[in-house]
Amino acid sequence: MNLGPTELIIILVIVMLLFGATRLPKLARSLGEASKEFKDGIKEGTSEAELAAKAAEKETEAAKLAEDARIDRLVADRMAEKAAAERRLNGE
Repeated sequence: MNLGPTELIIILVIVMLLFGATRLPKLARSLGEASKEFKDGIKEGTSEAELAAKAAEKETEAAKLAEDARIDRLVADRMAEKAAAERRLNGE
């Protein structure tokens, strides 16, 4: 469905009749501003999504480090218990 020059002129005349010649520049300006804000919003939303993904990745890494520290602490406690039990068996 291609619009030829005749159809475009008819559409332009209808728009001018509906909005008037004085309001058309204001309408075009507001459409341009809305388009710019929409594009900026999409860029901002993308950067916020990237930040959220990075934050989630850091949280996962922090949870893994905390789990590793907990396991290390348990191993150290068990080793200390084993050493204490061996000292008791040896009569120390």
